[in-house]
Amino acid sequence: MTDAAGSFCVAAVQTVSGDDVSANLAQIEPLIARAVDAGAKLVLLPEYFGLMGARAIDKVAAAEKDGEGPQQAFLARSAQQHSVYVVGGCVPIQTGDAKRVRSACLAYDPHGRRVARYDKVHLFAFSDGAERYDEAQTIEPGDHAVSFESPWGRIALSICYDVRFPELYRSLGEVVLILVPSAFTVPTGKAHWSLLLRARAVENQCYVLAAAQGGMHPNGRATYGHSMLVDAWGNVVSERATGAGCVVGEIDATCIADVRRKLPALAHRRLRAS
Repeated sequence: MTDAAGSFCVAAVQTVSGDDVSANLAQIEPLIARAVDAGAKLVLLPEYFGLMGARAIDKVAAAEKDGEGPQQAFLARSAQQHSVYVVGGCVPIQTGDAKRVRSACLAYDPHGRRVARYDKVHLFAFSDGAERYDEAQTIEPGDHAVSFESPWGRIALSICYDVRFPELYRSLGEVVLILVPSAFTVPTGKAHWSLLLRARAVENQCYVLAAAQGGMHPNGRATYGHSMLVDAWGNVVSERATGAGCVVGEIDATCIADVRRKLPALAHRRLRAS
């Protein structure tokens, strides 16, 4: 069994992003600083933190080359400036298809070096009257799960809709923390957001940190918010309902170890994917 190497503080930044990348990043900068002042050693930004456009195709126009561009530079600079891990919920990365991007969750270490890239595997589709979404029209899916090593243990990356697919996280083995940057709709958020996050924490016996978009955006879209940190027993440690701000909490290595010792469900698994 892999136990957490130590306790550490994390933060989820909640935003209500618009269609101006520079303005969005400028509003996020003090929120990262606030999280670091509160003791965070890892800061997670939500899905679409840099751009919530009026149209789905706006992300394609703002796509960056892998390794360069304003959003990637911001993430690297923020991590280095504050000497913390910074994970950007998603950055649109160019592909060979001029009409689609990769939605990439990017993790940077305290030196500003990129240590992981995860491309969103599961693409959201939803239809309820006038509210309709189909990410496959503008996003090319990734094809594998990703985690990265930290001083405190292994951390799993994912993006929003991925949280509905438990096999993604199980494929990574034991981790201390799952990151879920998101932009949940209000109808799906009210019905499933907390339920899904707590379920992923309970079944993987680890913490889950979810950074959300939360409010009414300039494009007229409403997002659910409720960024939160969930512990390995499924308890909500901290939460923010709506509006820009931070959720800060402690990843307690003792909690993870106690849960896995008292209820060794991970060791009891009998049916595994081939």
